[in-house]
Amino acid sequence: MTGHNFSSKREAIFKKIASTKSHPSAKWVYEELKDEIPNLSLGTVYRNIALFKEQGRVITVANVNGEERIDADTSDHAHFVCECCNSVYDLISSEQSPLEKQLVQNGFEIKRKNVVFYGICKKCSTN
Repeated sequence: MTGHNFSSKREAIFKKIASTKSHPSAKWVYEELKDEIPNLSLGTVYRNIALFKEQGRVITVANVNGEERIDADTSDHAHFVCECCNSVYDLISSEQSPLEKQLVQNGFEIKRKNVVFYGICKKCSTN
């Protein structure tokens, strides 16, 4: 697939991010696409991720081992990062936390939240 123009590269990068629940890094996205798009550079991936963040198409989840991990699911949800295997998990809850309730009761307006828990996942704790 040579001859990709900039917008088709951009769309391929976004589709790759959106196709996984692994909360990828830019390096992972690049590695996944470099055979399909030989003239793709890591810099292009980073620039497009920055643009997607500006546009609200992706969010930064956490920094794991020096790499920013991103998520195309921009809905309100928390994450868990395993400090053993570096996996990132989605945590979905429809309930407001006590802290959120307290903020709202005290007149604060929450626009967005980024809650990340760190620890050892079930898979790693049983090994």
